[in-house]
Amino acid sequence: MTSEQLKQRTKAYALQVIRPVDALPRDVCASVLGRQLLRSGTSVGANYRAACRARSHADFISKLGICEEEADETLYWMELLTESGRAPKAALAGLMKEGNELLAIICASLNTARRRA
Repeated sequence: MTSEQLKQRTKAYALQVIRPVDALPRDVCASVLGRQLLRSGTSVGANYRAACRARSHADFISKLGICEEEADETLYWMELLTESGRAPKAALAGLMKEGNELLAIICASLNTARRRA
């Protein structure tokens, strides 16, 4: 997968995160969890774009590490939403699958970059 393809895929992921957040119940708990999900889910792509503009190899590794953390955090918030009953598991299943795939791609890229350092 090229960096341009991953940029597009992480942007599509961010857009896909928005829809279920809008569909959450209007209670305090769902609102807080939804905001956290929205922040981390949309930052995966933003941080990947920043990594692509890194000024050095060390900077690239650092920014890609943030990308990894945000992708994992996004999965965490989705788990909390489903396990708390605020969102149906089926509604987030596809998004969680994509999140796990993106996380695996990012981790593999990060491991490769670290080996080359």
